[in-house]
Amino acid sequence: MNILEFTQSEELLGDTFEGESWETWRAILSGAFAIPMEAKRRAIFDKVAGGRIPPQSRVSQLWVVAGRRSAKTHNAAAMAVYLASVGASVGGLIDKLSPGERGVIALLAVDRSQAKVALGYIKAMFEDTPMLASLVDKITPEAIHLNNRVSIEVSTNSYRSVRGRTLIAALLDECAYFRSDSSASPDIEVYRALVPGLATTGGMIIGFSSPYARRGLLYEKYKKHYGQAGDVLVVQGGTAVFNPTLDPKVIERAIQDDPESAKAEWLGMFREDVEGFVSRDTVEQLTRNGPLELPYNSRNKYFSFTDPSGGGKSKGADSFTLAIGHKEGNKVVIDLVRGAKGVPAQIVEQYAELMKSYKVKKVNLDRYGGSVFADMFESHGINAEHSPQSRSELYQNALPLINSARVEFPPCDILTNQLITLERRTARSGKITIDHAPGQHDDFCNSALGLVTLNSNRSRVLGYTL
Repeated sequence: MNILEFTQSEELLGDTFEGESWETWRAILSGAFAIPMEAKRRAIFDKVAGGRIPPQSRVSQLWVVAGRRSAKTHNAAAMAVYLASVGASVGGLIDKLSPGERGVIALLAVDRSQAKVALGYIKAMFEDTPMLASLVDKITPEAIHLNNRVSIEVSTNSYRSVRGRTLIAALLDECAYFRSDSSASPDIEVYRALVPGLATTGGMIIGFSSPYARRGLLYEKYKKHYGQAGDVLVVQGGTAVFNPTLDPKVIERAIQDDPESAKAEWLGMFREDVEGFVSRDTVEQLTRNGPLELPYNSRNKYFSFTDPSGGGKSKGADSFTLAIGHKEGNKVVIDLVRGAKGVPAQIVEQYAELMKSYKVKKVNLDRYGGSVFADMFESHGINAEHSPQSRSELYQNALPLINSARVEFPPCDILTNQLITLERRTARSGKITIDHAPGQHDDFCNSALGLVTLNSNRSRVLGYTL
C-alpha cells in the first residue's frame, strides 16, 4: 500500500483526505514517493515543483514551502502515521534495525504548543481506526510507541532531542521559524543532527513551513533544489493552491493590509523586505577571546544601560538585562552584559550593587522601561534616565560603530546569537526598522547596543572618560 492508498483508505483514515481540495497534496506525495501520475495531477505537480522531472524513486528529502492554513501539520501527521505503520516495512526499513533497537519518527515543532497540535492529529488517526489502534503499545504525552518497534516522538526544535536515535524519518514543522536562545541557526543545527540518525535506515527528512526571510535552512534548500532534478524535492505554493476551500477575501484583505507580510504568510513567497542586521563574521571579529566579564579597573570611567522590560519568571519571557562598559580610545568596550529573571525589585537591587562596584552612578534605561524602574534605581542611589532613542534607533546608530570596529563585545553566546538574528525591515513608506525575528529575543542586544550608541561620543583622556 502506497501513501496515497493509505490516506484515501476508508478503513484507515476514513474520509479525512477525501475531495478535490486535497489534490495538490496528492500530487506532492506522488512526486515524493515516486507514484505514477495521470496528466491532471502531473500538471499540478509541475506547477508547485517548478517544472522539474518527477522523481523516479522515493526522495530522500521533501521540503514544502506553503502559505498559512495549507494543512501542513495535518498532512505531516498523516505522513508520520504512514511511515510508522505501513511505510515502515516498505523498503525494509524495520529490517535495518538491530535486534532490540527501536526506530524513531521524529516530528519537531517550533514550540510545545505546536508540538501538541501535531501529536493530537497523530493520536486521533491511531485511536479512531481499529486497524491502526491495534499497533499501539503505549501513548505518552510526547510519544506513541507501536508494537512494530517504531515510535513517533514529538518535541521542540532541539538538536539534542534527536541525537543518539535511529531515525526512520524526521519531520520539521514550520522550520522557517525554528528558534533557540543558544543558537542563531537552530534549523541548520537540527538538520545536521538528523542526518547521521537517518544513515542506517535511509529514511526521509520532510520539512514544511510558511516561508520567511531569504536565509536559513528552508531558503537554502529552496534556492538549491527548487525546479531541479534529484532526490531532494522542493515544492512551493500559496495557500489558495494548497487549500482552495479558504475564502479568497481573507487573502485579499491581508495583501491590502501588508503586502510584504502577505507574500510570505499567504502567497508562499520568501520576504524581500527582511534582511540581516549584521553578519556572524563581523560579530566574531569584534568579540574578545575572554574573559566573559572584565573586572573593575580604576583607570576606566564606566557607564551602563539597562532594559528592564523583561524579567518575568516564565521560560519564554525576556530577561531584565544590564550592560556596563568603558571607552578605550574611540572604541566602546562592553565589560559585561547580564540577564536575570524574577522579582524586578530584587534584580534592581542586585544590579545597583554591581554598578556601584564599577563606580557607576548613572544608568540609561530603555525608552519604554517605565518610570517605576527609574524610581527603583533612584532608591538605591543610582541616577536613572530614559534613552532619548527608541530601540530601533539605538540599533541603527550602533551599526556604523560596529562596521568601523569601534565596539568590543564580550564572549557571551546569547548576545552573539541575538545580534546575528536581528532583522532590518523596510516598510512600504521606506522607513527602516531593526528588531528581533518572530519568536526571538533582543533583550541582551538592547542593553549592549544601547550602551554603545549612547556613549560612543564620550572622549577619553589620560585613562579617564570626560
